[in-house]
Amino acid sequence: MTTTVTIEDSGHRFTVEDNETILDAAIRQNVGLPYGCRNGRCGSCAADLVSGDVTYYGQPPALEDLPAGKCLPCQGFAANDLTLAVREAESAADIEVRTLPCRVHAVDHLAHDVVRLLLKLPDGQRLQFLAGQCIDFLLADGRRRAFSIANAPHDDAFIELHIRHVDGGSFTDWVFSQMKERTILRIQGPLGTFTLDEQSQRPMLFMGGGTGLAPLKGQIEHAFQAGIDRPMHLYWGVRSRRDLYLELPEHWARERQHFDYVPVLSEPDADWAGRSGWVHEAVLEDIKNLADYDLYMAGPPPMIGAARAAFIAAGMPETQMHYDSFEYAADARATAAD
Repeated sequence: MTTTVTIEDSGHRFTVEDNETILDAAIRQNVGLPYGCRNGRCGSCAADLVSGDVTYYGQPPALEDLPAGKCLPCQGFAANDLTLAVREAESAADIEVRTLPCRVHAVDHLAHDVVRLLLKLPDGQRLQFLAGQCIDFLLADGRRRAFSIANAPHDDAFIELHIRHVDGGSFTDWVFSQMKERTILRIQGPLGTFTLDEQSQRPMLFMGGGTGLAPLKGQIEHAFQAGIDRPMHLYWGVRSRRDLYLELPEHWARERQHFDYVPVLSEPDADWAGRSGWVHEAVLEDIKNLADYDLYMAGPPPMIGAARAAFIAAGMPETQMHYDSFEYAADARATAAD
């Protein structure tokens, strides 16, 4: 049975499938209901039940402390069509920035200079974020190190990060040589405004350099989950074949008719038969009508700077360019760096 939920203030509507929680349905359809733990303990998702009936598999703990007429979408199921009164998060500015401890769940070496970290928040906690945002590690000496979130909001059991080793970088040296599973860290987030324009109907062009793939991965997976079927093109620029640290884009290209993928090597291997050169130049060779696209790009500042100038010269409006420039500074905010 499919039911419909209406948000009273905005008029937004979304459908809830049988055995799907109200919050899961909202996240799937990109309706920004607030949430914290997603397990019925914190009460952050509480909404006024204006009409309709909500059922639960057992009473969520936070429900006991709420006044009559409230419901918990994170654990609630729609017994019939509902109307809720709740404040929606429609942009990065609407989401609360939180400081939380986390535990390293896994350290996976994906390439010679890239690791994937999976971070687990304390029991009863989840981080609400938009695809493409980042988190800061808060280090003991007061420094901060920022990394893009590589998973999509609907897949939030862990926070996934892709970290590239920076020569001489004290933090990434430690991550690569000493960090162990179960290490306790402190993070703050979500941060950043590198998010999708989901109101647009234009095709989507994604361009990443190195670990700039990380936020793009989260955005693309979110777009798939949200049912966005606009044409999507991913260009991933790296130095050599061994730097293509994930095979996932190839899988997307095989499984999704509206998605294509072009890896570009700046220093190609002798047996490389694919594209070579600078990744933004490959985009310019292939896409002649850039003004018809929304662009999302992430990577090192030289790549972002060169691409911005070239794309603007080719006629792409700056309002359709969204980017995250990975700064590698010693003590300033350093997205996806040391």
